[in-house]
Amino acid sequence: MPVDIRIENSRPIDLPPPPKRPRASWHLRANAIVVAWLALTVAVALAGDVLPAPSWLLIHVFLLGAVSTAVLIWSEHFTVALLRVRGPSERGSLTRLALLNTATIAVLAGVAYGPWQVAAAGAALLAGVVGWHATVLVLLVRAALPGRFGHVIGWYVTAGCALATGGVLGGLMAAQTVQGAVHERMSAAHAQVNVFGWIGLTVLGTLFTLWPTVLRTRMSDRTRRASRVGLWLTAPGLAVAVAGLLAGWRWVAFAGLVAYAAGGLAVLVPLADALRRRRPHTGAAWMLGAAIVWFEVALAADLVVVATRPAHEVAAALAPLLPLVLAGFVAQVLLGSLLHLLPAVLGGGPVRFKENAALLERGWVVRLVALNLGVPLLVLPVPPPVRLLGWGLVLAAATAFVVLAVTALTRAHRPAPHRTAAGAPGEQAGSGRSGAGWRGALPALAGVAVGCLLTAAAVVAATTSGTAPATVTATGSRTVEVTLSGMRIRPAVIEAPVGTVLTLRVTNADAQRHDLRLATGERTPLLGPGQNATLTLAPLGAPVDGWCTVAGHRAAGMTMRLVPTGGTRAAPPAPPASPAGSVTGHDGHTMTGTDPAAPLDLAAPMSPGWKPYDATLKPAPGGTEHHVEIRADDRLVQEVAPGVRQRVWTFNGTMPGPVLRGKVGDVFVVTFVNAATMGHGIDFHAGATAPDGPMRTIQPGERLTYRFRADYAGAWLYHCSTMPMTQHIANGMYGAVVIDPPDLPAVDREYLLVQGELYLGEPGGQAQVAKIREGDPDGWMFNGTAAGYDHAPLTAEAGERVRIWAVSAGPSSGTSLHVVGAPFDTVYKEGAYRLRTRDAGGAQALDLAPAQGGFAELVFPEAGTYPIVDHTMRQAEAGAHGVFKVGARQKD
Repeated sequence: MPVDIRIENSRPIDLPPPPKRPRASWHLRANAIVVAWLALTVAVALAGDVLPAPSWLLIHVFLLGAVSTAVLIWSEHFTVALLRVRGPSERGSLTRLALLNTATIAVLAGVAYGPWQVAAAGAALLAGVVGWHATVLVLLVRAALPGRFGHVIGWYVTAGCALATGGVLGGLMAAQTVQGAVHERMSAAHAQVNVFGWIGLTVLGTLFTLWPTVLRTRMSDRTRRASRVGLWLTAPGLAVAVAGLLAGWRWVAFAGLVAYAAGGLAVLVPLADALRRRRPHTGAAWMLGAAIVWFEVALAADLVVVATRPAHEVAAALAPLLPLVLAGFVAQVLLGSLLHLLPAVLGGGPVRFKENAALLERGWVVRLVALNLGVPLLVLPVPPPVRLLGWGLVLAAATAFVVLAVTALTRAHRPAPHRTAAGAPGEQAGSGRSGAGWRGALPALAGVAVGCLLTAAAVVAATTSGTAPATVTATGSRTVEVTLSGMRIRPAVIEAPVGTVLTLRVTNADAQRHDLRLATGERTPLLGPGQNATLTLAPLGAPVDGWCTVAGHRAAGMTMRLVPTGGTRAAPPAPPASPAGSVTGHDGHTMTGTDPAAPLDLAAPMSPGWKPYDATLKPAPGGTEHHVEIRADDRLVQEVAPGVRQRVWTFNGTMPGPVLRGKVGDVFVVTFVNAATMGHGIDFHAGATAPDGPMRTIQPGERLTYRFRADYAGAWLYHCSTMPMTQHIANGMYGAVVIDPPDLPAVDREYLLVQGELYLGEPGGQAQVAKIREGDPDGWMFNGTAAGYDHAPLTAEAGERVRIWAVSAGPSSGTSLHVVGAPFDTVYKEGAYRLRTRDAGGAQALDLAPAQGGFAELVFPEAGTYPIVDHTMRQAEAGAHGVFKVGARQKD
């Protein structure tokens, strides 16, 4: 059949759609973000101790910012190129990139400055973005036809899973969910899974194609097999290593790393084949080659550390090797890859490609030598000035690349020059191989070399010299023992006269690493458990802040302040005026040991001479009428939390007031005496009487008789009846009345816990009243002291039946009383049994609203330590927490 073919020269009626924006514009914008993060990395390194958690920030600005952004960009690029499929939508790619950088900023800000919730949210978002990215790569593989390079994509997907795992671990550490040895093990696992997983697996997978391409030789025939073997060894090996570190199983972790190392060696086989065929001849090739060497060195060092240290010491032992990994391996991989890839993706045709390649390779020999000379200076035990020189060399090399990359990115916005009859402009410089090319590049090379040396010298000079502080005459000296433990620095405030030369003997009494840095520049090294260091300061002339620089620790409360006293030099600003008749601050002696705005340090020791409120509940006395005198006092100073003493309002000088106990039908005759400085009253919930007379407010020096009959069983609240009751109750004027239910069986031990809220500050002062009105306590207390029974545990023996009476005093919050490790088999609440021992069920908490009461019974199954908490966890973590120390049952 004949075929009619016509060629139409006329313009079609329907115009074609406008051409899509070239992919080069996407890479231009995306890689500009990478270069910006690299520039910020240099700035953070130069800023040093000016920033909080400087070491952590430097590592994560580089790894989370620059490297992770580059991995997201280039793993997608290589997947599309190797599979020869249509790439994902540019909008989706930009959205993932934007979310990744948003998550990174949240993590950096949340850890460095707090609150930790911001960092945890950022870590969760980071894991989600990487999961999305991995899903996109999997979908691209499924859409592609079978090919030679599909095996590489598995490395990228596995690397994404590694970062998601690392993000979860990082979020848990930022939230301070674990401390001590567990925190140290998690830190080691976090580092392993991010460096050898997210970055290491991505790099190893990319090198199968990138390495021969950079060398301009063909791929080895053994590439496909090496890739499969390598991934099957590295991925499970890394998972085993991370699990071993988290569990504290050193040899399991070591075995996993051995498998990972074996996989890494399998990857080297085709890379060595390519190297035998063609030697490195470009800056990109030499940098990638050097990075591979440093990677193997870092992996060998990691194996030695894991094999010779307990799991909780691995993170500390690896810390000195971080520059080797960051600068020697990761930075050189990133710089070498961008050196080769940027000219190709920035577009502009052959002429612009050669110009950009020539530009980025200017002075590459000097940069390569500077970076690889600086790395060992950062790791070896050399004098501080030599170490600073190492930082200078590394940062100078990185800065030089940033400047050249910015120039190339800026040039990409301009149209490419046209070829002339003589050839492409820049041909000579673009070749970079002939003698003429080298001679033409000599001025630029010399400029880069001079820049590297000047930057290095500037870093050394800037960090070894400084402006002398204002002169303060020394008037004396003092040595202070400083302890780092439990996310606190103790003492948190050190006061000394102006001119005092303070010597701080700093000891890490915790199970995880800490340090102490002062705003004046003095700092200890990172101290392991039990280690100590001494800081000698200049004469004290102005307030000096101090903090722990470990990531997240400052935000968690590890801060201190040195405060000069006496004289007028650098006096701190005066606090706001208080209402008439009230006194605030140290001058009024209302509070000591803490700032009312600072979180309570519940792990700190109680003051010498402190005695806990006796929680033991005595049996009801005999007789049916009980005479009691209760005196109101609002001048007592009591320790309401470890190291925190505050003026409180009390009945009979205790918080809570005296316990009244009796049986149903008993009569109580209470003589209420106001021995305070303001009007007070009293209200017994256990009695039924018109409040007009007995509950009225009486003035200082007056007294009244309050008579009531206890017609109902239960645990009852009594409190001051004077308005505003919130203030009187919040400041301590409450107590309990226990009326036994009929036929209440005997038990081995009985305790009473009255839970109340703690509002720091001068009672009745403006700041305290504002917190009371908002229902925002500084803490919660069992029997008048936050965490008091952590320091003076309640006792019992295994097998004993223990009855715990409880009353919720509020004034604004209730309780959910829970004993960890021992369910309740009996619950009595608000005058009725909710559960008895003969019932099949059990109870996990005794829930009480404000002013409610009851009891719960349990039998401790064995000897041990059993926390008792308000399971409203915010309240437990702020002081509604104690401990039962249960011993073995004594034989009769």
